[in-house]
Amino acid sequence: MRLQRRDLLTGSAAALAFSGLACSVSAQTAATEETYVNQVPGYGPLVRDPNRLLDLPEGFTYQVISQSGDTMDDGLFVPGQPDGMGCFDLGGGKVALVRNHELKGSSALHRNLGPGGFHQERLGLLDPARGYDTYKDGRPLPGGTTTLVYDLESRRTVSQHLSLAGTSTNCSGGRTPWGSWLTCEETEDTPADSDVTKPHGFVFEVPAAATGLVDPVPLMAMGRFDHEAVCVDPRSGVVYLTEDKNDGLFYRFIPTTPGKLAEGGRLQAMAFKDKPGADSTNQEAREWAVGDWREVVWIDLEDVESPNADLRFRGHAAGAARVARGEGIFWGDGELYLTATSGGPLRRGQILRYIPSAAGGRIQLFLESADERALNMGDNLTIAPWGHLIVCEDNYSADVRNHLKGVTPDGKLYTIGRNVFTGNSEFAGAVFSPDGQVLFVNIMYPGITLAIRGPWTSVRT
Repeated sequence: MRLQRRDLLTGSAAALAFSGLACSVSAQTAATEETYVNQVPGYGPLVRDPNRLLDLPEGFTYQVISQSGDTMDDGLFVPGQPDGMGCFDLGGGKVALVRNHELKGSSALHRNLGPGGFHQERLGLLDPARGYDTYKDGRPLPGGTTTLVYDLESRRTVSQHLSLAGTSTNCSGGRTPWGSWLTCEETEDTPADSDVTKPHGFVFEVPAAATGLVDPVPLMAMGRFDHEAVCVDPRSGVVYLTEDKNDGLFYRFIPTTPGKLAEGGRLQAMAFKDKPGADSTNQEAREWAVGDWREVVWIDLEDVESPNADLRFRGHAAGAARVARGEGIFWGDGELYLTATSGGPLRRGQILRYIPSAAGGRIQLFLESADERALNMGDNLTIAPWGHLIVCEDNYSADVRNHLKGVTPDGKLYTIGRNVFTGNSEFAGAVFSPDGQVLFVNIMYPGITLAIRGPWTSVRT
């Protein structure tokens, strides 16, 4: 994530920016301006949203279920910059959505988008001792997670509360098979280079059923780097991790005790078996073509708390393959998919597919963007109940809008939605409800969480 861009998008309080928007709408007027390229029909053309927020295909609707600046049940405000998100079944038709808020501790603007409010007016409701870190003046850092409970039948937000406090730049993460959310700090700030009192760049665990703030325990054995997202192989308990750097690596964490990550484990980085130090990005020279597979091995890493912020450099020197801004990652049926947001000659993104094995596994260049209108910097992703990928775009173009894209199992693209709100902010945190009927997604600015419904099974490929 490039925070400079996001700073520009959040120049005023999100709650003010979004005042007056209807909470639930369906598209009404045919859209005449199509800026995307579909390779399969999908759900057909988008229709224009009269509220100028989200264009969807005919028959689809959205509902705004939460908005930055709303007052939560703990008296704090819903923070800005909602990013990665997990959905958990609470029973009785209710789900918990655990959301990251990508608020960077070293950003003066982001301080004002935290749970204390734009003028810090409610910060007194938050005990600094309950958070991981504070500024040097004692105020809690603005990042963390919120938990939203939503009733699928009544279509009502039941409650919201801050569930992790005092962290920085909580970007994406991933859900665990044992009912928690792993939230990742995409920063390597230290007290020496910013106004914080502890080093950052860790993963934290947030149980989905928690009804208040959880203890902020950094999972240091999972490494200190610009974390983006994680997913867990439910069979082995192995955790896979992405790194949002153009010269980043792809990691896996083998826990000492599966399901108990705080007990430690072993961190490794992926390498191409027959080409140590390979560059999978295809940015400068073509290493592989779409559809190609590479056998992989995993390299043990040392000094993973990385006080010098050099873990990826040491890993690459030991033979690990470079990945161009690894971001979203999601576990499927015995395999995972991950985005490399700036991969490819156009730097418009790749999607990689990895299948583990006892020997190390193999990885495929599943998709590579050859046209920014088809796929423009895919970021967070999820796997739909019908087996397609749903990809959130996070591009920096003033001309090409951010979209929600679908990807078929044979790598064909179609369009699900288009952000038409001012600023062209990214989609993030796409995830389906347990029954597969609702797609929840965030739009980072103006800071909203949406529930999208429609004829999902009618997709045409």
